[in-house]
Amino acid sequence: MNAGIESKPGAVKNRTTVERKSDREVVVTRTINGPPRIVFDAFTKAELFKRWWVPKSMGMTLLSCEIDARVGGKYRLEFDVGRAEPVAFFGTYVEVKPYSRLSWTNEEGGEGGSVTTVTFEDKGGKTLVVLRETYPTKEALDAAGTGAADAMVETFDQLDELLVALGESSGQ
Repeated sequence: MNAGIESKPGAVKNRTTVERKSDREVVVTRTINGPPRIVFDAFTKAELFKRWWVPKSMGMTLLSCEIDARVGGKYRLEFDVGRAEPVAFFGTYVEVKPYSRLSWTNEEGGEGGSVTTVTFEDKGGKTLVVLRETYPTKEALDAAGTGAADAMVETFDQLDELLVALGESSGQ
């Protein structure tokens, strides 16, 4: 079960891998061009998160973004996907270790939702990000597919672009 896709490295881009590691788990790995503190903030501060999370190629608009990144805190994202009603993704943070680890539930699908865990490892001023989507059953992962994880290739490219822009705006 090592099927996956990769992005191609470029001037700013690092390689992103998406792999189905087991019957219940998909793992996305990427080195991001920024220190763990900044990358963690990009995952936990709404004003940064909304600038990179939605893949531009998908044609979706992030209408609202609420993030309360503390254990027991909630998140809610609402998207305009071209339907009459917005689509919402929401859940609860179950683990928050600043600059090293985040974990949250994905509750929009009701029971059987996945749990997302992200680790941030310092690699000399860059950050190795490992995002794991763990599903309760093989059937739940099969039904979800890897589309959202595959979209992380573009999403992580956008995160790198954001960090370059932030570095330029702060004069770094």
